[in-house]
Amino acid sequence: MKRGDILLIGAIVVIALAFLVPRWFGDSSENNHNNENRVARITVDGKLYKTVQLTGEEQTVDIKTEYGYNILKVHDYGIEMIDADCPDKVCLTFGFIDRNGGTIVCLPHKLMVEVVATEGGDEVDAIL
Repeated sequence: MKRGDILLIGAIVVIALAFLVPRWFGDSSENNHNNENRVARITVDGKLYKTVQLTGEEQTVDIKTEYGYNILKVHDYGIEMIDADCPDKVCLTFGFIDRNGGTIVCLPHKLMVEVVATEGGDEVDAIL
């Protein structure tokens, strides 16, 4: 290897580390900024059942309707389905959602959980 090759490789490594190191030392600034203004909108059969603030504190939400029951768990500024009495249990495979637009759906119970921003989420970013 020539001296120029070593300098080029070293420069590429330094630039890559400049982008990766901030991710290793904490949460991204976007998550810290947007954690306070997200909610989970829970609808059953197309009608709003409940709105839950997504917080860092752990809480459970029991949903009992004529179609069946589901249990949701709120934690770490997100939400996940932890139990349901539907026959296929597909809703349990959606996992933890915490981003705007994330959804969990339980078709047998006609239930949908959607993460939405409460303020500033639908504003125009730029006009061209």
